[in-house]
Amino acid sequence: MNRFFPWGFLSLIALAFLLLFIAYPISGILMRSFIGESGTFSFEGFTIFLSKGKYLEALLNSIILGVTVTFTCTVVGVFLAFIVARYEIPFGGIVFLLPLSVLIIPELISAQSWIMVFGNNGLVTNALKALGIPFPRFYGWFGLVYVMTLTFYVHIFLAALAALRGFDHSLEEAGLSLGTAPLATYFKVVFPTITPAVLSAGLIVFTLVVGNFAIAINLGQRVPLLSVMTYRSFISELGGNPTMQSTLATVSILLVASVLFLQKWYISKRNYHMVAGRTPPRAKLTGWKSLLASGSAGFIIVLSLLPALVVLVGSFTQSRGPVMYWGQFTLDNYSRIWEFNLAVIGNSLRFATLATVLGVIFATLVSYLLVKKRNPLSATLDYLLLLPLTISGTVLGIALAQGYNTGPLVLTGTAALMVLAMMLRRLPFGVRNASANLHNISNSLEEASVSLGVPPVRTFFNIVLPLMAPGIAAAAILTWVTTVAELSASVVIYQAGQETLPIQIFRLISSDLMARASAFGVINMIIILVPVFFGIKVMNVKLFSS
Repeated sequence: MNRFFPWGFLSLIALAFLLLFIAYPISGILMRSFIGESGTFSFEGFTIFLSKGKYLEALLNSIILGVTVTFTCTVVGVFLAFIVARYEIPFGGIVFLLPLSVLIIPELISAQSWIMVFGNNGLVTNALKALGIPFPRFYGWFGLVYVMTLTFYVHIFLAALAALRGFDHSLEEAGLSLGTAPLATYFKVVFPTITPAVLSAGLIVFTLVVGNFAIAINLGQRVPLLSVMTYRSFISELGGNPTMQSTLATVSILLVASVLFLQKWYISKRNYHMVAGRTPPRAKLTGWKSLLASGSAGFIIVLSLLPALVVLVGSFTQSRGPVMYWGQFTLDNYSRIWEFNLAVIGNSLRFATLATVLGVIFATLVSYLLVKKRNPLSATLDYLLLLPLTISGTVLGIALAQGYNTGPLVLTGTAALMVLAMMLRRLPFGVRNASANLHNISNSLEEASVSLGVPPVRTFFNIVLPLMAPGIAAAAILTWVTTVAELSASVVIYQAGQETLPIQIFRLISSDLMARASAFGVINMIIILVPVFFGIKVMNVKLFSS
C-alpha cells in the first residue's frame, strides 16, 4: 500500500480525469454514429454519408486540401530551412520571429488579414478594380492553400532546420569525394536523413489542415470541407438526432488516425540516427545567388508577418458597413469596444487564465508521473493524452457538448465547459513542454532527499519542481497564447454571454465588419504578445526547446 501512495494514487486520479473528460465524450460520439433515427443500432449515418455526394465531396476535398497544403508547406519550409542553415543571409537574425508569428497571429486573424487584402472588398482588389484590372476570386482553393501554407509552413521549417543543423557534414563530404554531384548528394544523403523529422512535422500540418475551422469557413465558401460541414451539421441539428454530426465527427477521427498510423509505419521503416559529427558550415553567397536566396527568404518572412501589420492598420481605418476607407483613420473601432464589448475581453482573460492554470498543474503532474514514476497505469495515460491530437477542435467541442448535455454531470451551456475545452485542446503540448527537462534531472537527487527523511511529496515540491520551472514556464506561455486564440471548439459550445475575442472576431468577419474585427484582432494579439515577450526577454524561457 505504501508503494501505491502517493504516486500510484495520483496516477489513478489523472487516469480518471482523462477517462471522464476525453475518453468518455470521444467514445460517446463514436457510438452515437451507429445509432439511427429510431434510437437503435444502425449504419444509417454511414449509409447516408456514402450515398450522398456532398459528404463524399467534403471528405475528398479535405484529403486533397490536407495533402496539397502539406506539400506546399514542405516545399516552403524545407527551402527556407536550407537557406538559413547553409547560407549567411543579411536578415538571418530575424528568422526567430517566424515561430513566434504562429503564436502571435492566430489562424483566424491570418485569414481575416488576407481577406482584407484580396477579398471582394480587399485593398488590392479595389485598387486593381479602379485601374480596370480584374482580380481573380480569392475565395476557394487558391485562398485556402495560400493562407494555410503561410500559416502552417513554420512547423516544417522548425523541424527541417533542427535536422539540418544536426546533420553530420562528413557524410555529405564523403558523397562529394566519391564524385557525386552536389545536387545528387543532397537528394541521396542529406534529404533522406531529415525525412523522418519533416514527415513528423508534415503529420502535424495535415491534421491542422484537415481539422482547421477558422480559415476553412472564411475562405472555403464554395469548397465543401469536412470540418465546416461537421460544424454546420451540429448547429443545424442541435437538439435533434445527432446521427449525422456524430458520423461526420467519426469520419474526421478515422481520417486523422489513419494518417497517423501510416506516418508511424513509414518512419519506422526509414529512420536515421546521427551519432556525432560536424555541423555544416554556413557559406557566404555573392552576386545573383545571394540576391536570389536572400530575396526568396525575405519574401517568405514578409508574407508571414504581414497579417499583423494589415490588421493593425485596419483597426484604425474608417469604415461604413463592409466598406473600408483606407487612408482615413479613426479611433471609433476601439471606442465601440470600450463602450459595448469589454465583457468579451473579460471572458477571454478569465477563461484562458483558468484553462492555463488548470492545464499547467495537470500537465506538470502527469509529465512527472510519466517520466519519473512510471507504473502499470502509465501506458494508458500516454495513450489517452494522444487522443486530443487525433481530433479537431470542432469534433472535441461536439463530443463535449453531446457527452455532457444530459446525465448526472450536465456541463453543456456552462462556462466550465468552455474552460474544459480550452484546457483539453492543448493538454498534450503542455505535457510535452512540462517534461522537456525532466529527463535531465537525476533520480539521485530525489533519492538523497527521501533517504534524509523528507516525504516524497515534499521532495517533489522542494527539489524537482524548481528544476522543472523552465519547462513549466514554457508550457504555461504556450497554453495561454493558444487558449486565448481558441475558436474551433469554443464556437461550438459557447452560449450567449460567453463570447471570447476569437468568437467575436469570427462573428464580425461573417458580417463583413472587418474594421471592427481588426480592433478585436489587435487586442487579441496584444494579449498574446505580452506574456510571450515577458517569458522570452525577462524569464529567458525557451519556448521551442522541446
